[in-house]
Amino acid sequence: MEPPPERGEPGPPAPLELRMRAVEQELALVKAALGETLRRLGGCDPPGGLAPPEPPPEPPRSVSVGTQTEESPPGPPPSPPREPPGPGGAPPEPPPPGSPPCPPAPEPPPSPETPPAPPSPAPRGPRKELLRRHSSSSGPPSPRQRLSRKAASSANLLQGSPESRPKEPTLSPASRRGNYNLRGVSVKMFLRGRPITMYVPSGLGPLRAELPPERLQLDWVYGYRGRDSRSNLHVLVGELVYFIACVVVLLQLPQRRQRHYLRHSDCVRCLAVHPDRLRVATGQAAGVDKDGKPLQPIVHIWDSATLQTLQQIGLGSFERGVGSLAFSTADQGAFLCVVDDSNEHMMSVWDCARGTKQAEVKSTNESVLTVEFNPRDSGSIVSSGKSHVFFWTWSGAVLTKKHGIFGKYKKPKFIQCFIFDAAGALLTGDSEGNILTWTRTPGKGGKETYQIGQQTRAHEGSVFALCRRRDGTVLSGGGKDRRLLCWSPGLELLHEVELPESFGAVRTIAEGAGEELLVGTTRNALLRGTLGAGFTPIVQGHTDEVWGLATHPNCCRFLTCGHGQLCLWDGREHALAWSLALEDTGLCADFHPAGHLVAVGLLSGRWLVLDTGTRQLLAGGSDGNEQLSVVRFSPDGTFLAIGSHDNFIYIYSVAEGGRKFSRFGRCTGHSSFITHLDWSKDGRFIMSNSGDYEILYWDVAGGCKLLRNRFESRDREWASYTCVLGFHVFGVWPDGSDGTDINSLCRSHHERVVAVADDFCKVHLFQYPCARPKAPSHVYGGHGSHVTNVRFTHDDGHLVSLGGKDTSVFQWRVLPGGDSG
Repeated sequence: MEPPPERGEPGPPAPLELRMRAVEQELALVKAALGETLRRLGGCDPPGGLAPPEPPPEPPRSVSVGTQTEESPPGPPPSPPREPPGPGGAPPEPPPPGSPPCPPAPEPPPSPETPPAPPSPAPRGPRKELLRRHSSSSGPPSPRQRLSRKAASSANLLQGSPESRPKEPTLSPASRRGNYNLRGVSVKMFLRGRPITMYVPSGLGPLRAELPPERLQLDWVYGYRGRDSRSNLHVLVGELVYFIACVVVLLQLPQRRQRHYLRHSDCVRCLAVHPDRLRVATGQAAGVDKDGKPLQPIVHIWDSATLQTLQQIGLGSFERGVGSLAFSTADQGAFLCVVDDSNEHMMSVWDCARGTKQAEVKSTNESVLTVEFNPRDSGSIVSSGKSHVFFWTWSGAVLTKKHGIFGKYKKPKFIQCFIFDAAGALLTGDSEGNILTWTRTPGKGGKETYQIGQQTRAHEGSVFALCRRRDGTVLSGGGKDRRLLCWSPGLELLHEVELPESFGAVRTIAEGAGEELLVGTTRNALLRGTLGAGFTPIVQGHTDEVWGLATHPNCCRFLTCGHGQLCLWDGREHALAWSLALEDTGLCADFHPAGHLVAVGLLSGRWLVLDTGTRQLLAGGSDGNEQLSVVRFSPDGTFLAIGSHDNFIYIYSVAEGGRKFSRFGRCTGHSSFITHLDWSKDGRFIMSNSGDYEILYWDVAGGCKLLRNRFESRDREWASYTCVLGFHVFGVWPDGSDGTDINSLCRSHHERVVAVADDFCKVHLFQYPCARPKAPSHVYGGHGSHVTNVRFTHDDGHLVSLGGKDTSVFQWRVLPGGDSG
């Protein structure tokens, strides 16, 4: 409603004139709003026609609030803005000297007679801050953001913020990629189209993108793949050979030393030893590279003394993976039989010396679990698997098969293992717990048949392993009953031993020196002992996916946790110090600075604190029911920070030597789940990352307050650096990254290198700080799954990495510059 006219003014205008004025006013407001929207989204002036022309502005300066970057208008620095009062009526604290200027306060709406000017940015406040963080990823993309989504790489998308660009850039389009000026205030990168602003520390000198002089060398591999592999443990001359992930391990027992064959590009699936006990054949699964292109499975034949590859067999011939393989025996290992994991389970015979295929045939559509040559005749091959035993005859380029006939005996669901006894008869172990003795019966016209001559009840549940000893006796290992049985050549029971439940069932059996036996188990352990004296573990590992990792602050020990398991390892002795069963899945862990306590975060949202000496539970709690992704003690041990998937960081004060934990506060402000966090060296502040690529800072000592002016945290020193987003480490991100390619990151204690665990089974070593796009790195393989975590030991002498689903734990030796190992 229009106000009444004052005395002496003309009468009210006509209705048509009123309507025209209203329309003009609405158009002016719409134009102003559109201009401001374009200014915020594109960081540029609105197109002509939306606002009156202005003189050419000077290069603007950038002010980052949360994850939204705003620009202040040109001209002299504005006066302090009038902001709405904060809680309790107190105005918000002004920014510190030297920080970028705050945007001015909004002006009142223009009158109809005055052309509207674009409204200035709204004042900062808690509510606006939260809205900006949400709107930065949900608003309509500008042309620049659309381009960044298309390119999606740190090298192409990293660019200087307005304040860090030269005033008169003369760069060509090609050199503009990844350009920024370290003398500026901030740099910006994009992940999935979302801008991430990082402030440059003051006084930072020139940074060079160079390889670090330090290197890594694989020192020890913890674990063994017994959960889902068979016949994967053999004895060479003075060494055991087995595999886990992409690594074939050769373990020297008296000296407890390891050597490693590292030429496989994906997980090793099967292993066979040549009759000379020197050459080894290993087959791998098919995988994909970091670009999603398939990697073809292959068989490597290599020398166990020199670790040199002698032959690569079957590249392009196998599908999905190599399931089982065997050397011939009667002709001193001249041929190799391979069965792949394709639908038809193709069986092929290869000349080991030439690497050429001699014969190939479709085996069966059912699973094939094992294959072997007859030790007395290389033209006779046996394979077994799901509900079948096949007897093959190989002649020239032809392979023909005959089915084993079960006759009156119940056909088992699986035939998991077999051996040839001293008389040349075939003994099979099946899922019914029986050992079947097969006989060859000649038929009319030379047509022979293979039938069951004897059935021996051996185990409750499946027979997982059979082994013929040098004296002719037979060993069998049970799956359900965990028993190891010794039989006479006529299959009369002589001796039995039951393995402890913690080690699982028998997976494979190998004969050592004298009476010694070596047993691989389904819970990824290797045992050594005799039937009379029992067995002790020589290799142990995780049984399922592993995520949590913490290194001891004072000695070469580290703790890992995963599905139902918590393990403390001795890095000097290369052994398991102790292991605890968890009712839940452990996802994260951290040692107290004194080393006597360890905190563990669980999938259920609970957290535990244990005494590392007595393994006693000292404290625990729960904050919501979302999983915990990070736990971290402050440098002085007085606080414990817990990052959760409910978007909060919970802070607990620690008292009474770690026996009392009291809730101190909660850090609220992230708009997605917490992924990583680090404490400052003075123990007062926290830096955190979240699932939507935020970098936030918190004043814990001041009451868990969010520091809204992130610029003032640029020179803060951090006790650790595990956050994957930050100015000091943004160069580790690869081209084409979608924001999930890096799982973990860790800066060394001497602050010279940073280790990275990626989603492509690789461990990287970068120079620190790593603040250049496309920074070079030393790259190390061996893991067969996404690398979930990396941490340096207390003296930076070693690096520990976890292999996720491959259950492996690698201990790398850090070699100083100039040391080739």
